[in-house]
Amino acid sequence: MTKTRNRWIGLVFISMAISLVIIDGTIVNTIFPHVIEALKLTSTQVQWVQESYVLVFASLLLVWGSLADRIGRRLLLVIGLGIFVAASMWAGLSNDASSMILARVVQGFGGAMVLPTTLSLVNANFQGKERGIAFAVWGATIGGMVALGPVLGGWLATDFGTDGWRLAFNINLPLGLIVIAGLLIWVTESKQAHREGGIDVVGALISVVMFFTLVFGLIQGRVYGWWTPSTKNIFEIGDFKWSTTGLSVIPVSLAISVVFFALFVVWERARDRAHKNVLLDLALFKIGSFRNGSIAALIISMGEFGLLFAIPLWLQNVEGLSAISSGLVLLWLAGGAFLASGVGGAMSGKLPAVQAVRIGVLFELVGVSGIAIVATTGGGWWPVAPFLLVYGIGVGLATAQLTGVIMVDVPVEKIGQGSGSQSTVRQIGSALGIAVLGTILFTATQSAATSNLQSTSFVKAIPAAAQSEFIDGLTNAVVDSSGGALPQIGASVLAKHATPAQAAEVQTAANNGFTDGVKATGWAAAGFLFLGLLSTFAMGSRKRPEEELQTQAA
Repeated sequence: MTKTRNRWIGLVFISMAISLVIIDGTIVNTIFPHVIEALKLTSTQVQWVQESYVLVFASLLLVWGSLADRIGRRLLLVIGLGIFVAASMWAGLSNDASSMILARVVQGFGGAMVLPTTLSLVNANFQGKERGIAFAVWGATIGGMVALGPVLGGWLATDFGTDGWRLAFNINLPLGLIVIAGLLIWVTESKQAHREGGIDVVGALISVVMFFTLVFGLIQGRVYGWWTPSTKNIFEIGDFKWSTTGLSVIPVSLAISVVFFALFVVWERARDRAHKNVLLDLALFKIGSFRNGSIAALIISMGEFGLLFAIPLWLQNVEGLSAISSGLVLLWLAGGAFLASGVGGAMSGKLPAVQAVRIGVLFELVGVSGIAIVATTGGGWWPVAPFLLVYGIGVGLATAQLTGVIMVDVPVEKIGQGSGSQSTVRQIGSALGIAVLGTILFTATQSAATSNLQSTSFVKAIPAAAQSEFIDGLTNAVVDSSGGALPQIGASVLAKHATPAQAAEVQTAANNGFTDGVKATGWAAAGFLFLGLLSTFAMGSRKRPEEELQTQAA
């Protein structure tokens, strides 16, 4: 009984560990305007502060997931939390861009140790029906924390003055120490014996380059140009600047990723034939549940969280909510995710996990479609909130149960590799989804705002030669600021000697343009989720459904 109780107490601290990383990844989006102002960041520095964490994080998930199997999953989790907490303090004390960027890189380094090791520990310490409940708690925690991060960020940014953003990083110190202590006391160490020979260092380096260039290309394509270089945003590192003619840095980056992917496959197969340790056992993808589940996870991740990038921007810049109020609206999603935790636990052993995934994705599909339908300028947050709740229920169900489906047939000695691989797949899916949905948001916003502005009385009244210049300047300001320029548009038009009625008309036209962009993003996310739902019909365990239920109930 004591051992059983300790495992569940340990699950609390495992979930708290992943919560720190997930919250940090979302809280920064809310506090970032204050970081920019305090550190006087240039546009290039802003991009590197935002993306350096994601790039390092996604690049190292597979490496740390595999290494955890060898040296100990709890040990690597504790080390990762220690690094993450120290880097958080560094970020909170930063006074310039260079320091902040380096701190974010180290945060990504430590955070990448946390995600796959928490999943590995859940998988190793729980079996049968208990595993389904544990996965539900783990998955719902992730879904809930995605929504809770903006609330905390908004609260700190609103109520703690100009240095409130520093608390968003520094608060990780006391929380991290508590979590580390809980892990050491209540979580049992687990690791597996490996073949003779050292760590697959070359495979690790190849994988880092492969994933770094892939994720960089996906998330920066809109910024630097998908094929030809952007003349507005020039890729630069130190004194080096990418040419504004010829190919953009993005196709080059993606081509490097493809080359290193081929090298990775050749290298891993060669080491396996030589009976040496490998970073990733490619035979895992011969397991139908793992392979097909990973494909489904990739597609579902593309539609799962991209819309959450757009909603806080819309709530603050169009509906006029404060940072903390927009974060509180997202608590509806968090509530749905935590509700799904209880539902998922109750269903464990009664409903096949694949069916639970399909139900979850269907809930997500209904949620994002509903948001796309009801979002209107001036309509407020109430019509959106119920669909966020439905969306959250879907995230809580799908995230937890999908993990269980992917990992159900993975041998225990390879769960670190498997968890790192599926976590990496999800990160790539999220990066691709954010890249595509972000492009849709801003492209649709610019197109709709341009069309709306052309029909306003103020634009019709100015000389034809000046109309395009005015519209382009206004829409570019909205897109470049991610909607931040919207609240000041009416005042800027008044400064051009417009009447109050004309200024209000232009303001409404611009707001409607951004709302149309959010609606288009919602429909695109729904499209990805629909494809993800279809992909779940190829999933399933090698076991027959009745055998799977018996295993879960054991």
